[in-house]
Amino acid sequence: MKIIDEKFEKVKQIAKLDYNKIKKVKCPFLQDYVYFNKDGFDHLLFKTWNRSRSQLEQYSRLRLLSLVPEIIAKSHTLQEYDERKIFVRQKINSRWEQRMKMVRYYVFVAVVKTVRLKIIVKEIEGGEKFFYSLYPSWKKDKKDPKKKIFYSGNLEED
Repeated sequence: MKIIDEKFEKVKQIAKLDYNKIKKVKCPFLQDYVYFNKDGFDHLLFKTWNRSRSQLEQYSRLRLLSLVPEIIAKSHTLQEYDERKIFVRQKINSRWEQRMKMVRYYVFVAVVKTVRLKIIVKEIEGGEKFFYSLYPSWKKDKKDPKKKIFYSGNLEED
């Protein structure tokens, strides 16, 4: 499926404006605030810092972005949790460096209007919890529309 460029740019622009208005949301499960920073929005557009997502993937994530604050604000149950030491790209003394840090991923799942969303909140050792990603956690099988294909994979790239 091809997205018309003007339609994509409009959705991207609206999502960016709305995203910038959200500063933080209190999460009942975490008993802490989840911050909405540049890293979260960038991750909707890029898989890693130098590799962008397909236009269709960006479009679907950006269209669902408006649901995230409410879902985080109502999340009382954690669906997935992952914790690992990985190299994190951070700006230190005006230059980018890779540092080994403990990273925690909190995954919340919600079903909204037949769409099952996974929302990932990330916490890097020594930092605050922030919105990191969202994606539909299932899609319909092209061969059998009654079947659903579930996503599961790398929380760092999803």
